[in-house]
Amino acid sequence: MKFTDGHWQLRPGVSVHHAAGVADSDLHDDRLTLYVPVAPVRHRGDTLNGPLLTFDRWSPAEGVIGVRITHHAGSPSPGPEFALAVREEGGHARARREGTVLHLSAGDLSLSADTEGHWRLDFTAGGRPLTSVGARGAGFATDADGRHFMLVRHELAVGEHVYGLGERFTPFVKNGQSVDIWQADGGTSSEQAYKNVPFHLTDRGYGVFVNHPGRVSYEVGSEAVGQVQFSVEDQSLEFFVVHGPGPKDVLRRYTALTGRPALPPAWSFGLWLSTSFTTDYDEATVGRFVDGMAEAGVPLSVFHFDCFWMRAYHWSDFTWDPGVFPDPEGMLTRLRQRGLKVCVWINPYIAQRSALFAEGAARGHLLRRPDGGVWQWDKWQAGMALVDFTNPAARSWYADRLRALLDQGVDCFKTDFGERVPLDVAWHDGSDPERMHNYYTQLYNETVFDVLRETRGEGDAVVFARSSTAGGQRMPVHWGGDCESTFEAMAESLRGGLSLGLSGFGFWSHDIGGFEGTPSAALFKRWVQFGLLSSHSRLHGSKSYRVPWDFGDEAVAVTRDFTRLKHRLMPYLYGAAVQAHEHGTPTLRAMALEFPDDPGCRGLDRQYMLGDDLLVAPVFAEDGTVEYYVPAGTWTDILTGREVTGPGWQRETHGFDTLPLLARPGSVVPFGAHDDRPDHEWADGVTLRVHGHGDGSETVTTVPGRDGSPAAVFTTRHTGGEITVETDSTLPWRVLLVGAEPCGEAAADPLGALYACPAGTPGLTAGGG
Repeated sequence: MKFTDGHWQLRPGVSVHHAAGVADSDLHDDRLTLYVPVAPVRHRGDTLNGPLLTFDRWSPAEGVIGVRITHHAGSPSPGPEFALAVREEGGHARARREGTVLHLSAGDLSLSADTEGHWRLDFTAGGRPLTSVGARGAGFATDADGRHFMLVRHELAVGEHVYGLGERFTPFVKNGQSVDIWQADGGTSSEQAYKNVPFHLTDRGYGVFVNHPGRVSYEVGSEAVGQVQFSVEDQSLEFFVVHGPGPKDVLRRYTALTGRPALPPAWSFGLWLSTSFTTDYDEATVGRFVDGMAEAGVPLSVFHFDCFWMRAYHWSDFTWDPGVFPDPEGMLTRLRQRGLKVCVWINPYIAQRSALFAEGAARGHLLRRPDGGVWQWDKWQAGMALVDFTNPAARSWYADRLRALLDQGVDCFKTDFGERVPLDVAWHDGSDPERMHNYYTQLYNETVFDVLRETRGEGDAVVFARSSTAGGQRMPVHWGGDCESTFEAMAESLRGGLSLGLSGFGFWSHDIGGFEGTPSAALFKRWVQFGLLSSHSRLHGSKSYRVPWDFGDEAVAVTRDFTRLKHRLMPYLYGAAVQAHEHGTPTLRAMALEFPDDPGCRGLDRQYMLGDDLLVAPVFAEDGTVEYYVPAGTWTDILTGREVTGPGWQRETHGFDTLPLLARPGSVVPFGAHDDRPDHEWADGVTLRVHGHGDGSETVTTVPGRDGSPAAVFTTRHTGGEITVETDSTLPWRVLLVGAEPCGEAAADPLGALYACPAGTPGLTAGGG
């Protein structure tokens, strides 16, 4: 929200009061409190008839400093609040005074304020400036309608880039944008977002989390071009500055505060196939799809039933439509016998015709208007209401409906919607409607995820969620919402996924082929490549099916080959998943996250790193042309074995059997022995693909088990022209020297003209296993 009219004037009806200087302070061992008037105090009379802001400063964790600015403290918020892992217990910071300057330090991060002179807060790390809140940088504003806003501006350095703020489909670098953290069902082609997160990070070594679940309005180098401003309509504003020094460190500390994702089950990384949305389908259709995939040699892991598994006008009553699915238990059994998991679509809305509407209304489980009546409207479902998840009894009631489906044989849920949450309502627990608008999705997804954990077990719970906010990363997976079937929408989706990854979310998917419309054959094949080189992969559409044979024989081949490639990559991909689970590093990573010191990577949003070592550049053109940037070193194309040297840009043309998929210089990428499903024992028969190591290098490669714990550890060393591999594994394994000449009894690798060298090959020493 903008308060000014250019640099010198305020907007009509707006009054702004900025922190002017420190009048008094309280210094404790591990926290500081500043009392700050909004006008200079020249004599005792200036202490009268004017506001005094309170600045509380503390540290919830090493490398993190919290600041809370309060104007009037007499009206505490009724909630909700983000659930943070650590709060104000203290012990992480050290406060001290040096002359007129007060300091608060938490690890390498320090915050300083001079108690004399002009107002200023300086954040530094190891003596290096990060950012500052200077003159006109903190205070409150009122408008002509009597609304009261707290606001903060922190300074941007020359050339500093801002990222994050949730899954945003606008330009990847947020400088110059106005962003409202406000859940909306806006598709992927507008400034609205399904997943709004009040956290941004910059390439200067820090991030900022605004601890407010309601609307947070950002001006990112837009109202004041050299500053990031955030404001809330409230009497207080709390934010945390999170130090790195690198962007991965920032995400590690931020996700330690807001939560890290659960580790999704291995089967969820396979290919998901959907009925699509408004298409006609029944059990015969489902059987035809499953049979067709098997006949085409395309391994399928999950079958998804979208909305019309329930009767029209009855959403959600969680009852199979008997007209098209007369024997749901039998059908689910038959699908499970074919090795498939089953997902069904749900949402948190109860249509008036649903049998659950009257029951929920009578029990007080549905959201009410202030006058006590059930809140309803006709958008989406006729007469629909919302489940009031602030009511524990309503959560239990909703969860019981899901347990019945799980007992039938359903394995997971697509938790759609959760964004269309009204303000003219009264929540059961008294929550503030404005703060609950964004937070509703948290309660919704928690309810579903908790049922899955209780029923299926801690390691077998997964949702496919559309809406989320800060902390929602704890309940994976999330997908990118409704996109058009165009190359432009494919690029929009990738921008959203990269932005979400820089907002603390570890796992992300999208509708392969696009949701609205029907993709061309070329677009479908390119999106299949991109989709199967994402953490999770789902074929889904709106009015048309996404079975590959509808797009030609070549589309079937592309889907088959890239599904099988993903399965072989599972030892590597699940290792990246463990990193997301343990450290908060996303599986699909912006280049700026992996290469923060390379200026060429800072604005890249049409390519990404999949885990530590694989660069993926999807093709966004009908004719197969692609431009992408390669960081320094000699990279190796996984699909062809060719070498590409950076730093620099590449322009290539690719057929539908390839795209730029490059292994990082010096990497050792583990490939599984099986390509028919994602959840094998990956250490059994694993191949280590060794890429261009220099003499004296050492690389440790961990192959995880399906529970995420290490199943085998390999240490690869290059010394004096000899490669030594040591391992604790007792299972069969092999080494593939990428680019090497055939060695002895070597066999060609199916991915390209590369050679596998068995243990015992001259120049290759295997030890420890």
